[in-house]
Amino acid sequence: MRAVIQRVKKAYVEVDGKITGSIEKGLLVLLCVCEDDTEEDIKYMAKKIINMRIFSDENGKFNLSLKDVGGKLLVISQFTLAADTKKGNRPSYFYAAKPEKAKQFYEKFNEICKKEHDIEVQTGIFAAHMDVHLINDGPVTIYIDSKVNRQ
Repeated sequence: MRAVIQRVKKAYVEVDGKITGSIEKGLLVLLCVCEDDTEEDIKYMAKKIINMRIFSDENGKFNLSLKDVGGKLLVISQFTLAADTKKGNRPSYFYAAKPEKAKQFYEKFNEICKKEHDIEVQTGIFAAHMDVHLINDGPVTIYIDSKVNRQ
């Protein structure tokens, strides 16, 4: 799994002009399910993202996690994070999971964050064309690849 995480003051997503998910302070997560991902990747990413200390404490140091600050998640499916740009000018997405698997893993990630980590999760609509709006706090933007990080 791959994810781009952005610390936000607020974020929301629209599909066909209707807001489907909205958060105040928290993390916007652009989440990509890859073809070789397993249940372990889902669990790893949920735990890593929720416990990542990227919120500032009273001294301005990154010592607080999403849980520590009472933040929320806005999770958007983002298959384009699997882009391979080595050849030519048109990215290839062969590494992205097929839609059936990607949707199942995306939904499972959201459920784990809600039920096992007690985090409020808002979402877009899987495979829809979405307009994502955010106010990046910092900016703080982090990329995680479960295959690279777990080694």
